[in-house]
Amino acid sequence: MNLRILSSLIFFLIVIVLLGFYWIAPFNEVDFGFKERNYNFSLNSSDTGMQFYQNMRFPASNISYKIEDCPLGKKEDMERAFGIVSNKTILRFYSVQNNEEIIVTCDSKNKIEGGLFIAGEGGPTNITKTSDFNVIKEGQILLIRESQCENPNVGIHELLHVLGFDHSPNQNNIMYNVSRCSQEISQDMIDTINYLYSFPSYADLSIENASAIMHGKYLDANLTITNNGLKDSENSMVKIYADDEMIKELEIGELEIGYGRKISIQNIFVFQINVEKLKFSILYDKAELNKEDNELILDIKK
Repeated sequence: MNLRILSSLIFFLIVIVLLGFYWIAPFNEVDFGFKERNYNFSLNSSDTGMQFYQNMRFPASNISYKIEDCPLGKKEDMERAFGIVSNKTILRFYSVQNNEEIIVTCDSKNKIEGGLFIAGEGGPTNITKTSDFNVIKEGQILLIRESQCENPNVGIHELLHVLGFDHSPNQNNIMYNVSRCSQEISQDMIDTINYLYSFPSYADLSIENASAIMHGKYLDANLTITNNGLKDSENSMVKIYADDEMIKELEIGELEIGYGRKISIQNIFVFQINVEKLKFSILYDKAELNKEDNELILDIKK
């Protein structure tokens, strides 16, 4: 009887030792490390459409704003949001009393959509399309709820909407449609802003839709001068040449961003006997985004 108890005790001790050896011995190797979280706007390479439309930007990197009818807490949150975006990008925001590009207002009433509280609303309200950009003239932000986070994520989210950014499918990105305090402005968004605003705020006059026909010694011509730049153009001229001889000079005047002027001229007498080509040339003594499209040549159809 005692021998059986002793055998059982020895077996129990052996099992305990083996279990202890199993837990202590390094049979498996586990490598611990920091796993970087993906904050990118896009979850994969196919999700490239960050903005509502392509190349959305304000005319200049210095953007004016006005905050009105907001309690102190929301006003401070919005000012911090402007500061954070400024610190991360080449944009600069400044307060004005009138003629603001971004208007910020507040609402104390809760809004619910899809079973979720709406923290704010924002977006561009005036967009002008040019050949290269969708130029934002005005934007509006409505703050409904104060941010419950250390950073003013609600204000940042709505400001980025005004800058043209759509909602992101990435829940870690600050443009995700449900706000979380851990969300951040991603580097790909910062890079997009810095690229779009790397272009200087110049006008860009171009000649479009030009056509001409000769009736004996008389010329009829039609052309359109368009400002595809980021600034209203000042006075300019267009000169028309038959081969190398100037036959007409016209004043264009000022053109707003995205606007054009159609010119029709008739019965211009041409002294040359044989005209091989017509040249239309814009004379503008200010800097432009691209001066290569200031000239257009039409050859005689043969």
